[in-house]
Amino acid sequence: MAAGRARLSASILDSDLGNLAREIRRAEKAGADRIHVDVMDGHFVPNITFGARTIKALRRVTRLPFDAHLMIAEPGRYVGEFLDAGCDSISFHAEVAEPLEPTLDAIHRAGRAAGLAIKPATPVSVLEPYRAKLDIVLVMCVEPGFGGQQLMRDAARKALPARELFADRAWGGEVHADGGVNRDTAEFVGACGFDILVAGSALFKRGHDMAREVRMIRALADEGFQYQLNAGQPPIPRENWVTFASLPRAIGRRLAAEIEAGGVPVIQLRTDGRVNPDGQRDYDLLIPATAEARVEERWAASRQRADAEADAWRAELERAATATPEP
Repeated sequence: MAAGRARLSASILDSDLGNLAREIRRAEKAGADRIHVDVMDGHFVPNITFGARTIKALRRVTRLPFDAHLMIAEPGRYVGEFLDAGCDSISFHAEVAEPLEPTLDAIHRAGRAAGLAIKPATPVSVLEPYRAKLDIVLVMCVEPGFGGQQLMRDAARKALPARELFADRAWGGEVHADGGVNRDTAEFVGACGFDILVAGSALFKRGHDMAREVRMIRALADEGFQYQLNAGQPPIPRENWVTFASLPRAIGRRLAAEIEAGGVPVIQLRTDGRVNPDGQRDYDLLIPATAEARVEERWAASRQRADAEADAWRAELERAATATPEP
């Protein structure tokens, strides 16, 4: 995984469709973070592309996550096929003429990330009723249906309102920019606050060094975020983890479970820390650095209680070890 904040999803819509397996491997080698698959049915949008069988055949080509964008009229009817095909996340359009919640629920039951996409003219407000069920908001920055279009800046400015849908979460939730992302627009897109940048024609253009394009788009997006939204401070790299607490294993597990119940992942690792009276070292509880401020705000008191419990436990073990046995 690359350093920095921006993540790049390589859209294979504009790749060499006669050599899709090779193109996906090329994107992986170039440093793409995931593969974006645009599914079009000729009804919801005026084009026809990939189906679930194609995705299933390509799934064995790479271990990168597959991010499916269903531009189809009946996502509820077909979502099971795309789940079976191995998609790691599935987004479909809020504008479809069917209930949205059942499809979102079906994606979650399969243990995958669920998202809603909106066209350039659709306001973010239509997503409000579904905010608790969303892992992804995909903002179309071009009219859906064809690759290679120019980015619509007014549509891209919906990133921050979309981000507000996840404001009550300590961690998680992604806002994707789809359409018109390239080296010329990456800084603007980063300044809008997008998490995931979907790029297609910019990567698969004949004669371009794909790895260089990936690096440039990411770097420019991070620079835009830094100077427009982060007061000139470099963004926190998404792969960074920090220690939130160091505790005996059993006590640490309970605190980790509490934090994870609040939606933040925790890794518990034994390190070179304090050795307890039972001869076992404390375990560090690691959290994503991007969530550190929220975790401190929400669970500092719980950490304080866990620390007090650990001190009492250590003291009891020490008392028991030094107690004079009765004659």
